[in-house]
Amino acid sequence: MSFRRISLVTAAALLFCTVAVSVARAQGSRSVADFNLRNGANAEVALKSYAGSKAIVVVFVNPACAFSKLYQNRLAALSAEYGAKGVQFLFVNAPINLEASTETGEAEKLKVKAMGADLPLLTDEGQKVSTLLGASKTPEAVVLQPAGDGFAVRYKGAIDDNPQVEAYVKEKYLEQVLDGLLAGRTATLADKRAAGCLIKKF
Repeated sequence: MSFRRISLVTAAALLFCTVAVSVARAQGSRSVADFNLRNGANAEVALKSYAGSKAIVVVFVNPACAFSKLYQNRLAALSAEYGAKGVQFLFVNAPINLEASTETGEAEKLKVKAMGADLPLLTDEGQKVSTLLGASKTPEAVVLQPAGDGFAVRYKGAIDDNPQVEAYVKEKYLEQVLDGLLAGRTATLADKRAAGCLIKKF
């Protein structure tokens, strides 16, 4: 075998190892132990109380965000469909920074009529959960899966590839991840940049 061929084989092997390690890190290195939210009755809602679920989807939304409004019905439908399959959805009301968000400025130009289906919103006191999970937009979804004594982060980002027109959606990122997890497969899509209103940091 020539030196050039050996170099090519070595380079290919290194590339494969790098990709494998990257996927492994995306799937296994990020995890959370537990966190608490509050519901409309001001009662604590602990993540660990859903340890028996097949997956937990934490979605950060804001009623004043045009992007959140556009996803309202989609999120309600996803919650109903996957809730029947053992997936728990948690909708967290996150404050938004209207002044700092250029994307929000574009969103305000969209013609959004009503919020659509009502989503049961939870409160994230002190923004501990959004910080813990690294959420920066509304809407943005984080998929957690019970693993050992904690919860592994399997996905974070956009719900699909078209926030403005549901009929034009081609890639349903959140559904792909959930379908894979429910089928017992390791999620290959770990992150997808979300488009939306910037979460305001205090």
